[in-house]
Amino acid sequence: MGSSSTSATGVTRHHLPTDPVADPAAVVQGPHYRITVLTDGLLRLEYSPDDEFTDLASTFALRRRLPVPDFRVIEGDTHLEVVTDRLHLIYDLGPFSTSGLSVQVRGNVSSYHSVWRYGQSGTNLGGTARTLDNADGRIPLEEGVLSRDGFAVLDDSASLLFTEDGWVRPRRPDQDGRLDLYVFGYGRDYPGAITAFYEVSGYPPVLPRYALGNWWSRYHRYSADEYRALLDRFAAADVPFSVAVIDMDWHQVDIDPILGSGWTGYTWNRDLFPDPEAFLAELHRRGLRVTLNVHPADGIRAHEDVYARMARALGLDPESGRALAFDVTDPAFLRAYFDVAHRTREDEGVDFWWLDWQSGPYSRVAGIDPLWMLNHFHFLDSRRRRDGEPAERRPLTFSRYAGPGSHRYPVGFSGDTLVSWASLAFQPEFTATASNIGYGWWSHDIGGHMMGVKDDELTARWVQLGAFSPILRLHSGANPFATKEPWAFGPQTAAVMTDALRLRHRLLPYLHTMNHLAAEGRPLVRPVYWDHPENRAAYAVPQQFSFGTALLVAPVTTTRHRELGLAATPAWLPPGDWTDLTTGLRYHSPGPDGRRIVLHRGLDEYPVLAPAGAILPLDGAAEPANTPANPEHLHLVLVPGADGAFDLIEDDDTADAEPVLTPIRWEQATGRLTIGPAAAIPTRRRWSVSAVGLDGLGHATVRVDGAPVATAAATAPGLGRALPALVIDEVPATATVTVDLGADPRPAPTDVAARLFALLERAEIEYELKRDLHALLTASTPLAARISGLQALAVDRELESALSEVLLAG
Repeated sequence: MGSSSTSATGVTRHHLPTDPVADPAAVVQGPHYRITVLTDGLLRLEYSPDDEFTDLASTFALRRRLPVPDFRVIEGDTHLEVVTDRLHLIYDLGPFSTSGLSVQVRGNVSSYHSVWRYGQSGTNLGGTARTLDNADGRIPLEEGVLSRDGFAVLDDSASLLFTEDGWVRPRRPDQDGRLDLYVFGYGRDYPGAITAFYEVSGYPPVLPRYALGNWWSRYHRYSADEYRALLDRFAAADVPFSVAVIDMDWHQVDIDPILGSGWTGYTWNRDLFPDPEAFLAELHRRGLRVTLNVHPADGIRAHEDVYARMARALGLDPESGRALAFDVTDPAFLRAYFDVAHRTREDEGVDFWWLDWQSGPYSRVAGIDPLWMLNHFHFLDSRRRRDGEPAERRPLTFSRYAGPGSHRYPVGFSGDTLVSWASLAFQPEFTATASNIGYGWWSHDIGGHMMGVKDDELTARWVQLGAFSPILRLHSGANPFATKEPWAFGPQTAAVMTDALRLRHRLLPYLHTMNHLAAEGRPLVRPVYWDHPENRAAYAVPQQFSFGTALLVAPVTTTRHRELGLAATPAWLPPGDWTDLTTGLRYHSPGPDGRRIVLHRGLDEYPVLAPAGAILPLDGAAEPANTPANPEHLHLVLVPGADGAFDLIEDDDTADAEPVLTPIRWEQATGRLTIGPAAAIPTRRRWSVSAVGLDGLGHATVRVDGAPVATAAATAPGLGRALPALVIDEVPATATVTVDLGADPRPAPTDVAARLFALLERAEIEYELKRDLHALLTASTPLAARISGLQALAVDRELESALSEVLLAG
């Protein structure tokens, strides 16, 4: 993402490449105004009373020199018009005003509502927020660049600007009256609007593969021995982790009050970690990467072991003992901050930093936000090649959101949420909606951070959501009773948590492919309406989200019904056929409006739906390792019923890695699955294949490069239930594998009677009522008669809904 250079400031060896000067052919300019047609749906509108305009890159806009789209300019005596395929601007040539400046979105559903007038806003679909600190449910969100009215405005008038040497400066303080607006007029082409956003602001980077695994985090005063013992217990339970997060007690916190608070620190607490290098090396040996928490606001004080070197780097006398104030606006301080304070710990084995900035948006220079500066420079600094490493690593930082453009510096830390069902209920909506401002890599405190009460069911549901979140990071606050180890909960909750954590690592082949697609402009977690913008029902399920290209998730965010033991979650199924991979239940959703439904799930079930034709690649290990490497064994979960395709993307996880693509294709008519060929990652591989809903695969014919091969039958873990699989061993990466299942294979009919019996058996209701309900619902009478009979019995509403779901499943 960055290009190597040495800036005049010497702050960093890297800075972002920018191309901020638009092609002159895209610019329409006159007295006090400048209009730049960036794309056919994105205009930059500037107004300056003194005719000064900036061509510097901003924190939002890095790249304005884009291919010039086709557009027309119509000039009149009193008005100027700019017309593209997507929008029509009318401007009266004066100061921007509601009556004098408008943009009509062409082809939108409603011509009345699709006109933006300066100073007005439409039904913006929301973006994200700086933090969820202390949130207990929904909070207000900043705006994104998507709107049901078809237009959205991003005001860039006050953002920081990049100077040519990679440093930054605020806008001029005397810029009153200057405006710098970006008007998105993409109608309801939401992916198109986000692509334009990324074209101007830069695309997200590919995350290191390890970031996609499980993160262990707890605000707890760990010692090295206690942390090792914890990892031993996780290993004994076959619970994988790829990132070890060590909160602030890694450093000295009990310092002399005359020096300040202990929140900021860079010196290991040797009582807890007597040999930090050995400790970090041990974590690496176990396959984990390490991040340390840092609150940098108090600078470097005299008690720090890096103080003398920091002082000398800044030209100061270490003997003075004077505190080195944190000053993010001083290039010399930032250089020493990275090269001394942080590099010292990195040389010991720290892989990246958790920037826990909690000190507001103000610095010594008005308009410079310390959080944005930390995110930007920490991310770029993290890309450097470490001693002994053969290639440049993928950069990573971990910090709060700092406004449009923050997607370039993942991963996001959403802050300290309260432990409550309300917090859980808002989290999926918050995560998905952030994609409307291009911010796709949120990391939440899974399970909640503080307050609340111990609730096994809440914790289980939160960890299940974590498995289908951008980042899964367990966390809890500084309370000895608040923790997220599975064994701290009851047996059922512990099993659910363990299964979810294992599943997360088995999902890594899918997740890393989506990681690459996210870097091309398609965030992992997206609102459902992105793909169904004209369907009103898609906007009515804000908790539901698309998870990559193959999955639709309807999170469970309410407690179970007492008599049923099932939790209800409303969902909308887009047109087509869908299968819940955790239960095997299938649903037909007729077009064009799709189907509204209430899904009912036990604690060990979670609604993860896949359309007919979906192909889901998983790590084939039942108990995956900590190290999230490209697996030797890949398990494909196929959902028959329609043609399907998946391009698996793998690489060596270095910054300039060339991705290796393995094409996987399913032809429904012939019943043929084709895998490969690919380049060598790894050179030989075991493949296993499951087809959801088919009664075994013993009849399948398998060929490698056209030659028949023997296979073995096996049982493979799916997404909550085991699946029959066939196994093909020792396949060269460059080979083509074909699996023939027979023409037009269809899933076996749902055993409705058995599922109804299981549902009624678990229900805590009268035995006679159970028998009557089962007899009624399994009778040979028409479906409509059974449904009306169920309604006539006037049973509990939740029970009626759960029975209807099974009865109406495919």
